[in-house]
Amino acid sequence: MKLIHQAKIVNEGQIFKGSVLIENDKIKKIFKENVPENILLNSEVIDAEGMYLLPGVIDDHVHFREPGLTHKATMATESRAAAAGGVTTWMDMPNCNPQTISIAAVEDKIRIAEETAVGNAMFYLGVTNDNIEDIVSGKMDLSKVCGLKLFLGSSTGNMLVNQKEKIEKLLSSTDKLIAVHAEDNDIINKNIEAIKADFKEELVPMYYHALIRNVEACYKASSMIIEMAHKYNSRLHLLHVSTAKELSLLDKKSATIDKLVTAETCPQYLWFDASQYDKFGARIKCNPAIKSSVNRDALIKALSMGIIDVIGTDHAPHLLSEKEGDCLHAVSGMPQIQYSLVAMLELAKQGKMTIEQVVERMSHAPATIFRIEKRGFIRKGYFADLVLVDRNKKTNVCSDNILSLCGWSPYEGMEFSHKVVRTFCNGKEIFY
Repeated sequence: MKLIHQAKIVNEGQIFKGSVLIENDKIKKIFKENVPENILLNSEVIDAEGMYLLPGVIDDHVHFREPGLTHKATMATESRAAAAGGVTTWMDMPNCNPQTISIAAVEDKIRIAEETAVGNAMFYLGVTNDNIEDIVSGKMDLSKVCGLKLFLGSSTGNMLVNQKEKIEKLLSSTDKLIAVHAEDNDIINKNIEAIKADFKEELVPMYYHALIRNVEACYKASSMIIEMAHKYNSRLHLLHVSTAKELSLLDKKSATIDKLVTAETCPQYLWFDASQYDKFGARIKCNPAIKSSVNRDALIKALSMGIIDVIGTDHAPHLLSEKEGDCLHAVSGMPQIQYSLVAMLELAKQGKMTIEQVVERMSHAPATIFRIEKRGFIRKGYFADLVLVDRNKKTNVCSDNILSLCGWSPYEGMEFSHKVVRTFCNGKEIFY
């Protein structure tokens, strides 16, 4: 048995000093008072005095690039970067090569994860114009997937679904959670053509990315799909919300469990804003685009109020060589997962949210939304997915400690006030 002793436990809206006893893969007991002498003598004691003990982070949105794009990342490399960031469960997106649009492809990814990765692996099934009929007919066994991924806007690894009648059929015919990338392709393409006409052969500055994938492109697609979800009573999860305007579409209920439509935002939309494109260039180019500070501040407020339910990373590694070029040619996406927790704890230290809210958005809410049994909380009988965070050690982001295969981070050169020192998954240490 392992005993994580005398930590500051952050769980279900409370912070208290206590100890957690782990037996095999589960939490055997939580002590709020003194630990009995026989437990101390017969356990491997991990001194956590002064440290935070949090439930393991559940990242509902990653692109680990395997199979087919393993020059950027693999499940082996990225799951270890995740563990170093306190992430114990990750949900992988389908736009790899081949695309994960069949159950056979899902099973292949499950096999790769079992053989090479750490942590709890979960996988989305990608929705296309061609496989919707098989999904809604019941021909596919969806028990092996965490959700269905629907692209309403083309992004890296284009899987655009653009036939409204098929989208309606999907929403009206499945009770599986549908996670949506919502941007309007017509608006995006119109903006691109206008900018090409203006610049002709000149390079387009990176900040134009926020003008191409603008607020209206996000709002139009989000409002359409949310209206459909309410019409058909569909479980909808709106991914990477990047605008203040979209917040008006979301449920104001305080409890995630009571919502039909839930929402996620990502660290990049909370940490950066459009004024920083000149400094960071393509390193902060992602889809949807990072927008103005007004949008960033509204998203932070919405997180603290519970209007946005989840912080996921949209971890999307590319080689730096693939990030070269101007606004129209550098690829979109950035690695996030190793530093997402400490970045959010930094916002908590700045007073923009509380540490209890960070835990709610990064652990509790994803477990609730995706109906993950016995994870996401520190409770007796639950799986021992836990992360120890030292409040007195700093995280300095530099190339020497980046574990993602791509070898870079948008946070390089930054210092965070907390450090992940140990991560446990199913009772085993996967990072220390």
